[in-house]
Amino acid sequence: MKNKEHGLLVLALLAALSGGVASATGPASGEWNFRVLLDDSPIGEHRFALSTAGDERKLTSQAEFAVKLLGVTVYRYQHSATEHWRGDCLRQLVSKTDDDGTREKVDADAATAGNALAVATPKGTQSVEGCVMSFAYWNPSIRTQDKLLNAQNGKLEAVQVSRAGSGTVEVRGQPVAATRWRIATPAQPIDVWYSQQGGEWIGLDSTVSGNRKLSYRLK
Repeated sequence: MKNKEHGLLVLALLAALSGGVASATGPASGEWNFRVLLDDSPIGEHRFALSTAGDERKLTSQAEFAVKLLGVTVYRYQHSATEHWRGDCLRQLVSKTDDDGTREKVDADAATAGNALAVATPKGTQSVEGCVMSFAYWNPSIRTQDKLLNAQNGKLEAVQVSRAGSGTVEVRGQPVAATRWRIATPAQPIDVWYSQQGGEWIGLDSTVSGNRKLSYRLK
């Protein structure tokens, strides 16, 4: 787990450059509390909470993982983020990450950049034009995007999103029929699962360093 790129997988957050403010799609509110597993062994959790006021949405997320070997912690990950959305467009993002001692932070704000999103990190500030989305797995609009904002490092990532079949995902101990969508990123693909009945985000799978499987399953 020494490869830092796996942090791309765990964060709920990137978006397409399609000008204007989109009308909101996806859930207006909800909570997702995921068990996080590495090769089917629990290593922590990632929690998300979404609320809505008018056309404004707020998402908070908190992740904490610890990988142990023979009882000794060999890897630790902590991440917190708060996102503000107008419709399907990200308007503000504040995040902090400790990726096994490597610290990162992002402060993005559309209010100071006109129609663009000013994304500030310790490495500098960039201006991203148009309606930006993060890796917002909870929002079905993510499936139409070709660029998404990484909430951990502030980079705008090129992605390809496609439907990748169907299957079943365990949700709170019960198998649930689900549809799998694949998000191909520069680092590795991310498979996101949505329930066939209702279209709720219910799981995530990806491969991290060492060819190990990282999974999210609803608690």
